[in-house]
Amino acid sequence: MKKNILIVDDESSIVTLIQYNLEQAGFQTSSAYDGEEALQKVFNEKPDLIILDWMLPKLDGMEVCKQLRQQKIMTPILMLTAKDEEVDKVLGLELGADDYMTKPFSPRELMARVKAILRRQQFLTEPQSEQSQEPDFLQVGDVTIYQHLYEAYYKDQLLELTPKEFELLLYLIKNKGRVLSRDQLLNAVWNYDFAGDTRIVDVHISHLREKIENNTKKPQYIKTIRGIGYKFEEPK
Repeated sequence: MKKNILIVDDESSIVTLIQYNLEQAGFQTSSAYDGEEALQKVFNEKPDLIILDWMLPKLDGMEVCKQLRQQKIMTPILMLTAKDEEVDKVLGLELGADDYMTKPFSPRELMARVKAILRRQQFLTEPQSEQSQEPDFLQVGDVTIYQHLYEAYYKDQLLELTPKEFELLLYLIKNKGRVLSRDQLLNAVWNYDFAGDTRIVDVHISHLREKIENNTKKPQYIKTIRGIGYKFEEPK
């Protein structure tokens, strides 16, 4: 089945450009031109990916993203923004976006981002029989992750994770005890070079700590290695 991608932007020329490139690549598309219409289409159509502009009528992209995550809708979101300040990018990530691109962008880069997100999503959700013979679950302390079920638990409580949070946690656990640089994490989890934007890793690490650490200021699982990156450890 073709993947369905919802494009949300109030500029018809942008929607047309994105639709053309996606459909040429074999994707199905639908569109929305304001935040309220976007929410309705997500509920009705259940797209595989949402390309979501920051500045929208009625409800802006940040509010759309926030409402979807509050309702436990974890569809991957690629945020588009004409704003290039780091604080704006970080805000989008903190509200649950999986990735962002700054306008103007090249169609080639957009397609690379879309394919990377969907490729990772497919790997994480495909049946176990179609994957390599890896363990069904991994456990470190009170954190358990069922990679083929796409579920993670802390103290037997199901964690509400965005797709990127899940991928990052899975990669950290698989590399328990190894010091991982931010660039390594970017390349492994985001699947392309995000050079210069390592803040995206820090934001997602912060989210994970809030969900699996008793004290985020003194983490037991995800340790910061100053000047390098992070390490996932078994609590002492």
